[in-house]
Amino acid sequence: MDIRIVGKHMEMTDAIKTRIEDKVSGLPKFYNSVLDVEVIVEGSKDGLSKSVEIIARSRHSHVFVAKQTGEDMYTCVDDAIKKLERQLTKQKEKERDNKHTEGQALESEQE
Repeated sequence: MDIRIVGKHMEMTDAIKTRIEDKVSGLPKFYNSVLDVEVIVEGSKDGLSKSVEIIARSRHSHVFVAKQTGEDMYTCVDDAIKKLERQLTKQKEKERDNKHTEGQALESEQE
């Protein structure tokens, strides 16, 4: 999995980079088809609010986007990761449900 971290209008510290890499590296356990992840960290002009946008691309041209804005960078990263985890889990459940619907329909017809 390829991870790209981009900082706009702010200086990226090593602590923020490692935090993002640690959190993003756990995404494949929610949906193993994730190919690459791009994280865009943006600071505002006044320096008070920060925004984190995470774009995850997977097989079959699926794109998952989560964006969070707030004052604390670490909280924004955590909240955006939680949003993305929910999206990935939902997609994984959809794919699993689609695979097993045919067998369930056959069982109900036989009864």
